[in-house]
Amino acid sequence: MILTAPPVTAPTRTFAALGALVLLAALSGCATIDAGSGSGSGASAAATATAPAEADVSASECAGVNVVVDFGTLDADTVTDCVDATAAIAASAALTTTGITTEGSVEYGDAIVCRVNDRPAADETVVVDGQESFTETCASMPPAYAYWALWVKATPDADWDYAMEGLGTLEVEPGQSLGLVYTTGTETPTPGS
Repeated sequence: MILTAPPVTAPTRTFAALGALVLLAALSGCATIDAGSGSGSGASAAATATAPAEADVSASECAGVNVVVDFGTLDADTVTDCVDATAAIAASAALTTTGITTEGSVEYGDAIVCRVNDRPAADETVVVDGQESFTETCASMPPAYAYWALWVKATPDADWDYAMEGLGTLEVEPGQSLGLVYTTGTETPTPGS
């Protein structure tokens, strides 16, 4: 289930983002989905995933699940790919199919995303203007001013919405988009913005 929240103003976005992270942890727990068998919490259909299509396919041309990963200030190229899917697929499987690796936290498991393709690295100092620099340990919740935000877009023409589930339970369907954005500061950019 994807819930939509009303737009928030820039000063309250940090609190909304933190609230979304806490909600993700509460809703998701540490459940996992076996995409191949359709078992696990929240699984509704067996997933069909094959090798990703060309990376330059736009969301409107993607018949499967469009995946966008924006590394923001982490200085890495944005990943855009189309995963061939004919039924609902676990979000984690969609990312894996595109070659994206994720890591959760010790405390919250895969209810949150701590690292994407090993970024921010365990020895990488994250610097955000106006905030205390830190090194991400993935022990618990990341700071509200530097975290991976998980997004879902219901159709190619829809707006991006925060995912209301973590990677452990979230499923996406053909025609939908899945996005991860490394979000810093008080702004909450959407994938590809």
